[in-house]
Amino acid sequence: MKGVILAGGTGSRLLPLTRYTNKHLLPVGRYPMICYPIERLKQAGISQIMVVTSRNYIGQVIELLGSGAEWGIKFTYQVQEEAGGIAAALLLAEEFAAGERLTVILGDNLFEADLRPYLEKFLQQPSGMKILLKEVDDPQGYGIAELQDGKVIGIEEKPQFPKSRLCVTGIYFYDSQVFSIIKQLKPSGRGELEITDVNRAYLQQGNLTHEILDGWWIDAGTFHSLELAHQYTKNLTLNLW
Repeated sequence: MKGVILAGGTGSRLLPLTRYTNKHLLPVGRYPMICYPIERLKQAGISQIMVVTSRNYIGQVIELLGSGAEWGIKFTYQVQEEAGGIAAALLLAEEFAAGERLTVILGDNLFEADLRPYLEKFLQQPSGMKILLKEVDDPQGYGIAELQDGKVIGIEEKPQFPKSRLCVTGIYFYDSQVFSIIKQLKPSGRGELEITDVNRAYLQQGNLTHEILDGWWIDAGTFHSLELAHQYTKNLTLNLW
């Protein structure tokens, strides 16, 4: 199993902080934001990690993380030349994946839970993908899963009338067919390849499973959620330092 952290994007919701740096390098608690998903991957036993970020900030990311040798991690880096959506960023990891399964985390997703139990359940699947869901108070702002008889039957992106409060977190487990699925996607109305469309493709195959994520979870992409992230992480010590 290999890991991918997607740390691109413009960070427009965090302007003017993101005028000078990538949002994933902003301080959260005692560490840069990107260190939290790295810690969770390492905790789950994943030591080969690709970080995908934009050309403007790849130098800063490499300066922070280096080779990863001091932490027992091997980092690989990839540049996303232009904003094309989360799925387009993930496609850049195809050669890195080399046919193996992947744990993919959006770099602004901070969470309490240990990933290993979810990863082990995913590895028991013969194929497909697994998403992790979390109940939220404002479901209109997320991709929302509709469940029936304990199974996901639909995913809506930022629905006006949500069918549940269970959002699709930015933590995904994929088999190797994810790349062929991405290559078949068409850009959405905003001109991007959407990760929701990737997940829907697995759902249509009947090859998507889910788990409810334990503990707290934050998408730290706004000033409000960044403040919450500080509160949750202020006393945390990571094993990376």
